[in-house]
Amino acid sequence: MTQHFAELLMYTAPDPIHQANERWLARILEHLGDTRRDAKGLSLLDLWLSPKLLLTQTCGYPLMTALRGKVRVLGRPRYELPDSSGGNHCSLILGRIEDARRTLPEFRDSRGVINGQDSNSGMNLLRHQLASLQRDGRFFSQVGISGSHRESLRWLREDLADLAAIDSVTFAYLARHAAEEVAGLRVIARSALSPALPFITAATVRDEQADELLQVMNLALRELPEVAQTLGLPEVLPTNESDYQIVLDYQREAEVLGYGDLR
Repeated sequence: MTQHFAELLMYTAPDPIHQANERWLARILEHLGDTRRDAKGLSLLDLWLSPKLLLTQTCGYPLMTALRGKVRVLGRPRYELPDSSGGNHCSLILGRIEDARRTLPEFRDSRGVINGQDSNSGMNLLRHQLASLQRDGRFFSQVGISGSHRESLRWLREDLADLAAIDSVTFAYLARHAAEEVAGLRVIARSALSPALPFITAATVRDEQADELLQVMNLALRELPEVAQTLGLPEVLPTNESDYQIVLDYQREAEVLGYGDLR
């Protein structure tokens, strides 16, 4: 019996989401006759680039930068959640309900927070949305880096920042299962659509193996309807790296407008 890394780490909270992903992975491995290799101690990048990788999920921005040509794209999730459908998602640009500002131009010179510089939903889509509003390459008075979407939400709730872009899938999961984490916040704007976070495997995986894995992922979702319902994920769509070119197009559009760095 072979042993590979299989981890779904992009959406791990709240707990019902984590448990549903674990059940889905277990059924996939059962069908494939594979066992799960211990990934403790591995960084995300090490996991993504491991030759022992069977299945994981990454963000569209690192897929097209640090991982480009180094992993194999299996498919993209067709979430059916608020602001996420048809294989796409977006960023919800959030502020506090108590803040009198209601439109993005009113937030110029405010405090921004992003989850990381390599995040499509937290940084790239926000940069794209703000590019036409910046002045002399700057929109915010300062930009903090929180490390995660949930932490960015905490910064907003605790008045440590005024504006953040949160992945619409993350927001939907929290709104459904941990409403206190989005309490007191409002949607100021929605970003352009972007392909949902891709599922990947090792670059060395052959065509027939990749096809089988995608079929098994969807079979497991059909066999576990309660998992599909919890995740808001009826199926995984076939996709390839070129479908994520739009992520870099958004970057270039911001750069052309003089907003290559989110500031």
